[in-house]
Amino acid sequence: MFFLAPDDETAAVTHPTGPGRVSESVTCRFIEPDSAIAEWDMYFSEPSADLPAPELLHAWWPEWVYGPFNDGVEVFALPQRLIRALADAGPTELAELADRWAARLRATEGDDMTDDDLPEVLRGLARLAASALDTGGGLYSWSF
Repeated sequence: MFFLAPDDETAAVTHPTGPGRVSESVTCRFIEPDSAIAEWDMYFSEPSADLPAPELLHAWWPEWVYGPFNDGVEVFALPQRLIRALADAGPTELAELADRWAARLRATEGDDMTDDDLPEVLRGLARLAASALDTGGGLYSWSF
């Protein structure tokens, strides 16, 4: 789940049960937020025609505000540059990113690829990013 929070500390305290019913969030069932965030950040920061290699994604890993301890829960902060890029992205750019993301998932996950609506996830994230910029807060991912 991607959600808004005013700061890292507030986002980190969501770790036991998730952010709950926050007013603005995007729910995804079957994506790995760490590699997705890294891929999106790379897409906007260093555009390339090639799909990112897994080892390259690890170099772009997002910052944990709550790391994966024994419970497997992770809370990541999206980088500010990615928040700005998502907020500024138009429909065509979001559609291109969704296509690229789907191609990487098909290449790496095959039949286990997510059934989430990737374009809708990105449109939702763009709305959250714009809201984060308006409020001065952050955009985070909670997963287990």
